[in-house]
Amino acid sequence: MSTDTAPAAATGGLAGWERRLHTGAHPVAYPLIRGLGKLRPVVRLPGLGVLVSEASLVRDVLMDAGYSKSGTRASGALWTPVVGPRVLLNMHGAEHLELRRRLNGLFTPRAVEAIVAPAGERLRERLAAGLENGGSVEFVGLVKELSGGVISRLLGVPDDAPGRLPDTELFTLGTSITSLVRLGRPRLTAPQVAKAKAAVEILAGPVRNAYRSDDPSTFPGRLRVMGLSEDEAVGIVSAFVIAGTETLVSYVPRLAAMLFDGGRLPGLAADRSGLPDAVNEGLRYTAPSPMMLREATAAGRLGGVRIRPGDRILLSTVHAVKSLGGFDPDTPVPPAARQLWFGAGAHFCIGMPLAMAEINCALAALLDEYRRNPWSIRSRTVSRNVLIPHYKSLELTRAN
Repeated sequence: MSTDTAPAAATGGLAGWERRLHTGAHPVAYPLIRGLGKLRPVVRLPGLGVLVSEASLVRDVLMDAGYSKSGTRASGALWTPVVGPRVLLNMHGAEHLELRRRLNGLFTPRAVEAIVAPAGERLRERLAAGLENGGSVEFVGLVKELSGGVISRLLGVPDDAPGRLPDTELFTLGTSITSLVRLGRPRLTAPQVAKAKAAVEILAGPVRNAYRSDDPSTFPGRLRVMGLSEDEAVGIVSAFVIAGTETLVSYVPRLAAMLFDGGRLPGLAADRSGLPDAVNEGLRYTAPSPMMLREATAAGRLGGVRIRPGDRILLSTVHAVKSLGGFDPDTPVPPAARQLWFGAGAHFCIGMPLAMAEINCALAALLDEYRRNPWSIRSRTVSRNVLIPHYKSLELTRAN
């Protein structure tokens, strides 16, 4: 059974639950990659590519223009057939830099607040209502709704729009695309591309409507003001949905569980000054983006291994950052690993301010509820055979 209701201490505590999450998601690949990473920082895996497991070397690859994101064996091969060739996550070189320049200022504090606040307020209300009078609430579902609410804002859909999909359905639509990806498969199959494109077409309708309405207050409207074409706007919004949907819903419940398991909730609820360090350390320790893909465009050497043009480079973010030690917000993240979960160099995640706003919004609601009346974890379920490790459910209840 994947549902565990025993106290955290009886199941290995914080580290034990994180191990369960990873082995549940990848029962073969995770132990293999962890084991290889402990032996050598770079190793060639026949049929898969070159595995890189050390933080400084992962950063070197991300900073080196000789490793492309748009190659046939990089992440671009997965997404170009689905969302088109110009959506940042599958671009490289001068064209990529120019598009990033045009998108500068996309996620200002004011813009992020407008995107996150409505969904954040709904999460806060549902959390309080669920925990009222000694009740319980399933927190993963609430974070899915938060993510879906943010997706609706990215699509430019008004809250009162006729036929608007519920937030949880918008989240499911996003994950229906990312769930098709497998580590051992450099490309999606033709039926998978068709399924993913069908999901993108559902997303595309509201984006096109908002774009054509010429309303600069909507996210697609802002993309129009920035000079992007309608098709480019559809691709950009789809890319943000693909890149951010599942990682957020993986990370926030995991951090909530780690703070509970590690006994850090009372201190953070009383004094929020340590929250930024807890969030960053949580991102380091969970590595919600466990693997990044690149393709070598030139011959060279990496960690003593000869690299050939066309090699698929598997950047094991999860081992690179997790191997630096256990979860400890009081210890600074080493420079080589700092914000590595958001990438580095030209491809550093442009949506990072939005992701951080969603994370901080959910945690503020959790901590406010804990300060008002402490809650605890009643039960949790580990997801099995998924791309990104996450809790399938995390039930919170009042401690008394």
